[in-house]
Parts: sequence; structure tokens; C-alpha cells
Amino acid sequence: MVNQNQIVIFGAGKIGRSFIGQLFGCSGYEVIFIDVDPVIIAGLNEKGSYRVIIKGETDEEIIVPNVSAISALDKESVIKAVSKAGILAVSVGKNVLERILPVIAEGLELRYKNDTGTPLDIILAENMRSAADFVKNIFIQNLPETFPIDKLVGLVETSIGKMVPIIPQAELEKDPLVVFAEAYNSLILDEKGFRNAIPNVKGLAPKSNIKAWVDRKAFIHNLGHATASYYGYSKHHEAVYMYEVLDDPQVLKFTRLVMLQSAEILLAAYPDDFTMEGLEAHIDDLLHRFRNKSLKDTIFRVGMDLPRKLGSDDRFMGAVHLAMEHNHPYNLIMEAMAYGFLFKATDENGKPFAADNLFLDAFTQGIHQVFVNLLDYNIQSDKQITNWFVTKMFN
Repeated sequence: MVNQNQIVIFGAGKIGRSFIGQLFGCSGYEVIFIDVDPVIIAGLNEKGSYRVIIKGETDEEIIVPNVSAISALDKESVIKAVSKAGILAVSVGKNVLERILPVIAEGLELRYKNDTGTPLDIILAENMRSAADFVKNIFIQNLPETFPIDKLVGLVETSIGKMVPIIPQAELEKDPLVVFAEAYNSLILDEKGFRNAIPNVKGLAPKSNIKAWVDRKAFIHNLGHATASYYGYSKHHEAVYMYEVLDDPQVLKFTRLVMLQSAEILLAAYPDDFTMEGLEAHIDDLLHRFRNKSLKDTIFRVGMDLPRKLGSDDRFMGAVHLAMEHNHPYNLIMEAMAYGFLFKATDENGKPFAADNLFLDAFTQGIHQVFVNLLDYNIQSDKQITNWFVTKMFN
């Protein structure tokens, strides 16, 4: 029997708990997390709740009730939970998502066997462009040809705009379930993706053209955040927090100019969805949020994972490709991206992000190979871009 008042969330990480779990849990849903962390799983099952600390001028504590967890290693229980869920959400990252989708497909099969007519909507809380296509293709490979996927599976893309900082180890030692977050609580999602009625959950913001809003998140929010981190680090190696570098008027000005250039590209691509006035107001609101001192978001967290953030379809190069498509300038975006190749910030223990170390070391093996093999640039269509970087930075 499907429980319409129950959400199953794959990923009890920061976004899973501080955003998806909080919105649905505080709206009366039973929340079941699927995760691999035994400490988180045991804690959620023991307490049945967890704390979200909203960081602002004064901290606010939110208790998310009626929660439990299942180990992702308990495949039988996971499949059963999927089969009975009222709604599903995934927030695990692309690489893990690819591994869990076959298991979710088994849950869909069991659901169809027990209840042939109830669709399952899946909220894709991932920072991915074309996430629904990616998920559907994997489902098709793992479901019987006769399974009516378009009728019974809703793939709901999202634009995740909430900022969740790294939690200090001292806080986690006191409470391993606690999660810090900013006050922002608007979950932009694809209204066309649902097969059931859109849940009556405070904070959901359905949009008719989700592609535009996913790109707005990537090419203004993500791009601007990374720009401030990379450029800020280049000027202030000793700084730890985002607000510190953004207190430098030069960093603030450059970050805003880069975001505005990207906004012009977005306006050209989506003239029916945005206005320049609205995009500029969004930029100024983001810059205010980036400077939230109480959030204590670190330069390291915002900038780390260079192979992904400098990749061919992420925040910088995605905007560049869109600019090329619409014949718009992208010089400032390229300049901002260049600082990423010089980024060597470390965490609170003085350690770099492991993948970034390997990435930067790879340049000793050959610059063009890094762009093609690690960043997935097209050797032909991106040749002008790679040549620009080689000329500007590595000669």
C-alpha cells in the first residue's frame, strides 16, 4: 500500500536534511532517509528527529520530526521503501545517482506489481543540467520494455539555491545529526515533471520552464560563488571565509561584473522567462547572501572540486557555450575561470581537496590532455578556449 504522506530521500547529506527533509518534514510528511553513513542512520532511528540551525544575525533552530533511516546496503528494505513511497527525492551527486538508479528501478517494478496505477514522482535534487533525461535513460535500461515509465514515473528537475556550509568538526562531535544552513528556503522545481498533484508543501516553487531556472542557478549563482572564491583566493591567500574576500571592494565588483555578463547571456537565451531587472536584483540578493558572516561559508568549500567546476558543461564552460550559441561576449567569465586553475585553498585542517591535488598535478603530464581527458573539453569545438588558457596561463 502506497503511503501518500511519506517521502523517501536518497541522501541524508546537507541538502537532503537541511532542505528537502526540512521542507517535507515540517509540512507533516513522514521522512525516510536512505544513506550509507552508519552514524547518521543510527542517530536518525534513535532520535526520530534532527536539528537544522539557520545561520543569520541570530541563529534559529528548526526541529525536523518524524524521521527514520534505512541503510543503502539493505537492498531489500530500500526496494520495499521505494515501492510504498508517496514521493521520492534523490540528493546524492551524479556518480552515486548512477549507482542507485537500478535499485530504484527494482522498487518501481515491485510498486507496479502491487499497485499498477499509482505514479511515483521523483524530485531530482541534483545540480545537473538535463537531469530528467539522464535518469530516464538509466531507468529504461533497467526496467522491462513494457513498463509504462512516462505514465508512472514523474521526473522532477530542480534548481537548488540553498547554501549549506561545511559544519565544524567540533559541532559534529556534539551532535552528528545537526546541519547548518542559510534562511533561503525556496525549492524551484519543474511543475511539468509531476505525474501526481504537486505536494502541498511550503517552500515549493513550481516553474513551467525549469531549464531556464536550472541555468540561472548554474550560470549566475554557482558561477558567481566560484568567481568570488577563485578571484578572492588569488588576492587573499590567508582568508578563510567568503565574506572576508567579498569585503574587498575589488573582489565584490569583479564578481558582480562576471555575474552580470552571464545574466546578459541568460536573457538572450530565455527572453520569455527573465528580465534584466529581475536578474540584476537576483545577483544583488545573492551577493548579500554570499556575505552572510553567520553562515561562515569557506572559500575552500565554495571553490573545491576543480575537475567538476571547471568542466566542460559546468558553471563556467556551460555559460561560455551558451554565450557562443547566442553570439554574446564571455571574456569576463573566461577571466574568472582562469583563477580556478590557480586555486589551492585548504580545509580547516590545512588539507586540500584530494581530487584537486590530483588535478593540478596532472598539468605536469600535459596541458591539452588535462582539458580533454579530465575536463572533457571537445578537442575541436573547444580548441579556441583551450588555446586561450594555454597562452594566457601556462606559457
